[in-house]
Amino acid sequence: MKSHARFVDSFNTLSTFYAHGAQELHFAALLKLQQAGLVQLSRLPYCIRVLLESVVRAENGREVTQEHVRAMAAYDPGKPSDDEIPFLPARVLLQDFTGVPAIVDLAAMRSAMARLGGDPGRINPLIPVDLVVDHSVDTDAFGTTQARARNFELELNRNKERYEFLRWGQSAFDGLRVVPPGSGICHQVNLEYLASVVKTTQVEGRWMASFDTVVGTDSHTPMIGGLGVLGWGVGGIEAEAAMLGQPIYMAAPPVVGVHLCGALRSGATATDLVLLVTETLRKKGVVGKFVEYFGDGAERLSVPDRATLANMAPEYGATIGFFPVDVRTLEYLRDTGRPEPQVRLVEAYAAAQGLLRSSSSPQPQYQDVVVIDLDTVRACLAGPKRPQDRVELESMKRGFQESLGAPVETRGYGLMPQRQTAVFPVTLSNGQCVELRHGALAIAAITSCTNTSNPAVMLAAGLLADKAVARGLKVKPWVKTSLAPGSTVVTDYLQACGLMPAFEALGFHVVGYGCMTCIGNSGPLPEDMMALAESSDIILAGVLSGNRNFEGRINAHVRANYLASPPLVVAYALAGTVDFDFYTEPLGTDSTGEPVMLAQLWPTSDEVASLLTEAMRPEVFERRYAGIESSNPQWNAIEVQGGQLYAWSQSSTYIQEPPFFEGLDREASRIEPIVGARVLVKVGDSVTTDHISPAGSISKSSPAAQYLLGLGVPPQELNSYGSRRGNDRVMIRGTFANIRLINELGAGKEGWHTTHLPTREVTTIPEAAMRYRAAGTPLCVLAGKDYGMGSSRDWAAKGPALLGVRVVMAESFERIHRSNLVGMGILPLELPVGQTASTLQLNGSETFDVHLDDDLTPRQMVKVDITDEAGHRRTVLMRCRIDTSIEVDYLRKGGILRSVLLGFLEDSSGKE
Repeated sequence: MKSHARFVDSFNTLSTFYAHGAQELHFAALLKLQQAGLVQLSRLPYCIRVLLESVVRAENGREVTQEHVRAMAAYDPGKPSDDEIPFLPARVLLQDFTGVPAIVDLAAMRSAMARLGGDPGRINPLIPVDLVVDHSVDTDAFGTTQARARNFELELNRNKERYEFLRWGQSAFDGLRVVPPGSGICHQVNLEYLASVVKTTQVEGRWMASFDTVVGTDSHTPMIGGLGVLGWGVGGIEAEAAMLGQPIYMAAPPVVGVHLCGALRSGATATDLVLLVTETLRKKGVVGKFVEYFGDGAERLSVPDRATLANMAPEYGATIGFFPVDVRTLEYLRDTGRPEPQVRLVEAYAAAQGLLRSSSSPQPQYQDVVVIDLDTVRACLAGPKRPQDRVELESMKRGFQESLGAPVETRGYGLMPQRQTAVFPVTLSNGQCVELRHGALAIAAITSCTNTSNPAVMLAAGLLADKAVARGLKVKPWVKTSLAPGSTVVTDYLQACGLMPAFEALGFHVVGYGCMTCIGNSGPLPEDMMALAESSDIILAGVLSGNRNFEGRINAHVRANYLASPPLVVAYALAGTVDFDFYTEPLGTDSTGEPVMLAQLWPTSDEVASLLTEAMRPEVFERRYAGIESSNPQWNAIEVQGGQLYAWSQSSTYIQEPPFFEGLDREASRIEPIVGARVLVKVGDSVTTDHISPAGSISKSSPAAQYLLGLGVPPQELNSYGSRRGNDRVMIRGTFANIRLINELGAGKEGWHTTHLPTREVTTIPEAAMRYRAAGTPLCVLAGKDYGMGSSRDWAAKGPALLGVRVVMAESFERIHRSNLVGMGILPLELPVGQTASTLQLNGSETFDVHLDDDLTPRQMVKVDITDEAGHRRTVLMRCRIDTSIEVDYLRKGGILRSVLLGFLEDSSGKE
């Protein structure tokens, strides 16, 4: 691909190399920076060296300057400075839930450009963009061989407008490649196919080699760090700016080294390891930091095992989890069918840059080092509400019972039911009458790229299923089972290894190729179980091989959700409850009447290893990914309409032109005080982006549903919030609409309720926001620790912005969400260190005056005047979490999208 970038090379780094007889390639040699005395490469973590290469190569005298290069070269691993680093990724990765609104925003930007007299054709991706349609398929049908086909048919019908829009975008925007539905999960497709590790680009007549780097609009983009590719999740807002050639500005990140030593015991899985890592690093505190793995244990891990660890970086709080390029990387590239010349290019370039790690490579310096002994890893789960709350399998029954005795508000595990009912009788759809107890398993889902990208754990699950079927065991009839591979390759190797018949005998039929249950698309429970959940306070459970289990995410009727390895998902489906001790209780009896224990079914590492060669066959990957962009005939048959500008339809309930550019003009903007702000929402700790901008089905009683029903949408076609992210009218009514949200101004009601403070009336959040807007009252949010945990949902910032929220005051912010807030022109303020809303005696009824002016600087202390209902006034200093100078400009102009568009208009004026 020809690049729009220039290569200034102020530091004379240009060098050449040959990849095993291939053409001459140029590159920005880091060793030349070292020879010039600017850097000592061996001190730097590998991930920082990749970041340094990107800054050197992107230097153009404007967005990326010599000062940026010098600052990055002077990086101190022990104490990184707050210097602002511009990062220009090589490509952008989108999934459809966040990708559709990103393309909607680009289309809206084109429309605004045309209205303001500019050239709309300038709004075009300047770097390659891949969008993988993976989030839209629901687990409606299950337990039959027709499940996948039926779910795909429903997906196409429900998402017709969205898919027509994406087909238009695919043809209207240069550089946008769409991988159609039914192909797999974006991160697994990225790992198995899209990522190149090293790329070549034509720059000013030269073929330049550089590292493949990526940002993605899904928080699990760091999964690609398992392959040695630097990449992380950003908000859709930042991703759109990157598409348009704007750097992502960040403070130089601290790097924590994780020293993996020893080896996994037989039977221990990469899932067990990552849950231990997640627990350990959350306690350590790595939010906003890079994590880099090293040590003899890291060298032993396969790339799929590494990818499992890198995938859950958001869960342990880090920006990335990174494994440098080594022989394992090269092996995986060959195993997955990458062309041999590409593998040789990766090896030669990494060696030329001094980034091909081996056991003899010097150990870099890190800000801190955490040691994890792989020999200590045991079978475990995490839950029932958060991925960092690890429970060892042998303690699981006791842990679940303890959670039943803890108040719901207890961080992480409280599930106390309203009534202490012991037994819940239910008649199942097969006519069987059973008595269920708290912990009855409603969902058992093998799902998510975290684990389905890892052949070892998938084969382990298949072997366990095969042994269980041979002993005559069956899944309990009240369990909804599903198998959702992250790519079609998984089905191929499970079939080749003879394991699919056992999966299907236990009801684990393939239900689709997408995120499905992990993203909240678990589909409805069977009617009998749904009726039980709605008519009682039974605590139903789910066990899934995913990466997130936040409240209300997996299924509205399932209160306790646990993350586990795929073989444990099968085991719990056989047990039928999480209130179970696998060490003392049998799963059933075989045909001879002998009890069957889990230990008898659990596969050994040798058994798994014997099948891995069959699973990792390059020709299967080559066949499955050849022409994947045009491999879906139903997708190809969708009619493409429209030209350079999208023809917005006022009648559409899926795609609407968002109002982000209303009132935009070329006049200079200023930062001004926020006066008389009222609290719209007051929440506690660990509020996730799922709470703010929920995923999953649209509840029929929600404000969003009432809006859609009022437009004549049938109840059965409400669809999900994710599928309607291209419609701001729906999404503002879905903001703060999670049924498990506890808004302290909601008068004890969960979900979308708040108090309109001037009248003391309890109403819906969107209704209250409209009243405040009519009165000209700015709004704020009060929150506790870790505000904005979870997925990188751009609507968790867009929705509040459109509701009128100008400032969020929290004890601390999760990295991506903080950035998204700034990207939408919302000011994040941190409460004083050690203080909470409670200690500050804030009950949400106060008014707030935030002292801002156009001289705002990054991370300065800001005076906030607080007036209570009695008229008493006091001042509190809060930390402004505008972290870089470019973010100050985003706040000044009302967000990153408006800033970028104004930049294009200024460029156009200059050319005229």
